[in-house]
Amino acid sequence: MAIPEFFKCPISLELLSDPVTLSTGQTYDRSSIEKWLSAGNFTCPVTMQKLHDLSMVPNHTLRHLIDQWLLKDNHHHHHFLDDEHDYGASKNLMFLKNVLESKDSTLEQKMQVLERVRFLSKDLPWKNEGLIQMGFLSLLLKLVFVPKNTQEIMGLVEKSLNCALKLMPFCYLGDLNMLLLEDSKFENFKLLLQQGSNLVKISLCNIIEMVCLQSSLATKELATKIGNDTKILQCLISYLNDFDQDFELSKAGIKGILSLITSSKYRENMVKQGLVGSLMTYIVELVERKDKEVGSKATKALELVLELEKGKEEFMVNEVSKEVIKALTKMVFIVSGDDEGSESAVNCLMVLCNESMEMSEEAICGGILTQLLLLLQSQCSGRAKTRARMLLKLLRSMWAKGPNMCCSVLDYF
Repeated sequence: MAIPEFFKCPISLELLSDPVTLSTGQTYDRSSIEKWLSAGNFTCPVTMQKLHDLSMVPNHTLRHLIDQWLLKDNHHHHHFLDDEHDYGASKNLMFLKNVLESKDSTLEQKMQVLERVRFLSKDLPWKNEGLIQMGFLSLLLKLVFVPKNTQEIMGLVEKSLNCALKLMPFCYLGDLNMLLLEDSKFENFKLLLQQGSNLVKISLCNIIEMVCLQSSLATKELATKIGNDTKILQCLISYLNDFDQDFELSKAGIKGILSLITSSKYRENMVKQGLVGSLMTYIVELVERKDKEVGSKATKALELVLELEKGKEEFMVNEVSKEVIKALTKMVFIVSGDDEGSESAVNCLMVLCNESMEMSEEAICGGILTQLLLLLQSQCSGRAKTRARMLLKLLRSMWAKGPNMCCSVLDYF
């Protein structure tokens, strides 16, 4: 006894539990079609017709037939459920794949299929693993990195990237090596970083982060190519300057940058492309937002940059260096919910205060002593507290060398 096709929801591919019929005559499970509509899709998923009437009529007849079917073979139907569902799901996925691959499919048809894929990928990896087994990731990436993208198909690129990112945590990322094997695709990757929509840029930053933080050999060569490409590095740095216009893009940019400079191989490349100045301005602007996650990543990025002599030199001569010291002082406790963020802020200050008496004075006048004492009384990690004590000792020794330092030190020592 097989589950009849018309007992399945065309969206979820599951047995209908609450069937409702749209004005187009197509029937869906209520929860699935409501999610579809709430996502801003005002078309019928099967016919792709625009829905001028969004009303849903309960299909009592079909519900009754399904109930009868379940009762009729209650003893055996569970035995057939998985095999039949897998077979039916495979047929549906093959249809979706064919629409995406076909040159005859319209842009609108592909957009509708991508929305279906997005819905199905929500249940990964427990269900709909056929999306992975049937090679949807490779297909989606081909849709993204086709040469000569135009604004007309930017929506298709956005949806394809969105679906690809949902599949990537469960897929072999070696599919991304098409960017290595085909120069045209890598060039288009860079073009999208420069001229794509902000949603596309954010998605590509997420892909860069996945590629660089993966330790597998599958993406090692691609990470090297990305980390040594001047245009890509310049794009990521430029996103930091979009702080006011699009905070989400600047946040994606700092994540991409941090994933690259975690490896010392690409850190110097980033500094050569002007990372230090942009990062300093970013931290100054960021401190007012009190965003712990982004603050933690920004301070960590600065900490890594300051490990380079060139990085320290560029920091010291930058006109906003004193403003950054004040910002880092505030961040010691702003990011205290994240031990790594607090530790990075303290480590940055240790490097800078050790480098310059002027920086030490600026930190003290900015209230670093109070911040450190608050940090020591907080629930932060033992490592963060150890670094805080080390900074306090450093400042005390600096004061001993320079008695003209801000007199507020005397209040603490």
